[in-house]
Amino acid sequence: MSDDAAPWLIVGLGNPGPEYAGNRHNIGFMVVDLLAERIGGKFKAHKARAQVVEGRMGPPGPANRRVVLAKPMSFMNLSGGPVTALRDFYKVPLERIVAVHDELDIDYPTLRLKLGGGDNGHNGLKSMTKSTGADYHRVRCGIGRPPGRMQVADFVLKDFSSTERKELDWFVDRAADAVECLVAEGLERAQSAYNS
Repeated sequence: MSDDAAPWLIVGLGNPGPEYAGNRHNIGFMVVDLLAERIGGKFKAHKARAQVVEGRMGPPGPANRRVVLAKPMSFMNLSGGPVTALRDFYKVPLERIVAVHDELDIDYPTLRLKLGGGDNGHNGLKSMTKSTGADYHRVRCGIGRPPGRMQVADFVLKDFSSTERKELDWFVDRAADAVECLVAEGLERAQSAYNS
């Protein structure tokens, strides 16, 4: 398969199971769920311990891209295993992997897109980087820092507050737009449009 025919692998990071569904840590799942809805796909179990949707994204013509949307069904800190298995299965070059994840060091609801970098203590990214290397794209969905003395682990595993939920649909929608822009038009274009 020529590199150009290779699909994009868009990985929403999160934890499986209904008890985690609304957590801040699961915003990656929320974004790929919306992207799946937009391309008219339903998630199916894949042998790589992930749920996947295959389809096409972007306007008709040369910017229309093959994509695989994925939600690893391991827990967050083991995301690298399913991502590597999917990468190998679909023969995806590293620069076509996009991780959509929550980011403590960015205020809610702010987006930042980048290629490569550290994991900033994020266990999903740590696991992915260990398995694949660091040079994949990131769509970083700001959730801000925990209030007061709340532990980071408690904060990320809590649902968005009622105040935050007022903007959550808009934020998830905007993150999904940013992923589509990244895939169709490239990183620079997406950064200038969405790095608020």
